[in-house]
Amino acid sequence: MNNSLFAASAADLTIERIRALAARPDQVESLTLEFKREYSKSMVKTIAAMANTYGGMILVGVNDKVEPGVERVVGVDAQEEIDKIASGCREKFDPPWEPTFIPVPFNDGTGRSVVVIRVDANVAPRPLLIDLQAPIRLSGQNSIADRDRLLKLAREEPSGGVLHMGQNVMSPNLERDREGNCTADFILRTGFNLPMGEAASWRPLSERAVTDLAQALNNSVFPDALKALGNSSFTSSTGFQQYGYNRSRTARLAYRALSRSTVPHPVEAVVTVALPEVYGTSTVAPATVTIDVISRVRRYADSLDNKVGAPGEEYRYPVPNLLDLLEGILTGTVDPQVVAEIARITDIDPALVAQPRELHLVADRQVKELLRTEFLREIPDAGPSAGGVFRANPALDLRDIADRREQVDDWIRQLGLDAGLTGMEALVEGYRARPRRKR
Repeated sequence: MNNSLFAASAADLTIERIRALAARPDQVESLTLEFKREYSKSMVKTIAAMANTYGGMILVGVNDKVEPGVERVVGVDAQEEIDKIASGCREKFDPPWEPTFIPVPFNDGTGRSVVVIRVDANVAPRPLLIDLQAPIRLSGQNSIADRDRLLKLAREEPSGGVLHMGQNVMSPNLERDREGNCTADFILRTGFNLPMGEAASWRPLSERAVTDLAQALNNSVFPDALKALGNSSFTSSTGFQQYGYNRSRTARLAYRALSRSTVPHPVEAVVTVALPEVYGTSTVAPATVTIDVISRVRRYADSLDNKVGAPGEEYRYPVPNLLDLLEGILTGTVDPQVVAEIARITDIDPALVAQPRELHLVADRQVKELLRTEFLREIPDAGPSAGGVFRANPALDLRDIADRREQVDDWIRQLGLDAGLTGMEALVEGYRARPRRKR
């Protein structure tokens, strides 16, 4: 699920974050999120339905509808609400189980709080029954599992068919020529796993759906960030289109910058959506989305006699270009239209499309030799670094521009420290202080 509050630590669950979530115009009730003004008997059924489906979160003390002049986050007496919900779970659930309750106080002297109920489908006993029936979650509402769905729940292995919160992606490798030499300066990789709807488990990819995903990527900020990586030294590209390994259950969309030099593609980006073959198996493997960015700008600059960089100097990547690249990647992955098209391909609710939580960088040399370092200082005997693995803060919602930039800034600071460089923090702060257009 893409809601950052589900994965956040209790310390990161603040009333300010909840108010910000409730104020989002695009944040409506879904498969994995529900708002409740206060306890009602139907809440226990919702908890069971989320446990039997993809998990989720219920915010108690938040009006489910936004009305002019009506406060949405109103709060409740936390202990009283938790006692009622826990009692209902004990009375109704077979086998006995209860979710996690986290009270988030207003801290304004009123004594009111929002109660966050986390329903983790990875740890819930499935099927979770109420009156010998298994509730399941549909888009923003509850239903009852039919015979086939109930049998699948009963037969699944522990955590079967449910995604873990971890969104690990495999580390990439730089391509090499026949002599074993790297053909690129670096490669960045991120991605995420997705559950699949029933139709996605058997049907081939729709040509129209793949074309629409390519169009959504081209309409996002992602291409602008790729262009900026090369200091806008190339003006044409193929845009995202099908290229290379495409099959009935794998779509590979490639963006390729174009040049007339000996390096024809200074920058490439490849977005791969892969649906596993699951027909006839007892467990459901996740679908995967992988995003690779391959940069050859340094090689491109050399082929132009350094015309991309300063005359007579070996080209190095400006840190602001990498900031813009990372921000463009993340902004593209949470773009509502991109999310909608990925959800359509996998036959799931857009609320289940995850956010990237891991980034890999593999370079052909030490990172400090790739970066423009006029504002940075090398730490003596710091040791080599040719990349790294960068984890995301699960408390950050990458749909929010401030959270997204905070995450990018953290990654860039980590990149500098791992490379044995100081001064990155001040460089980033100075860049952020400049007036910029919103993304």
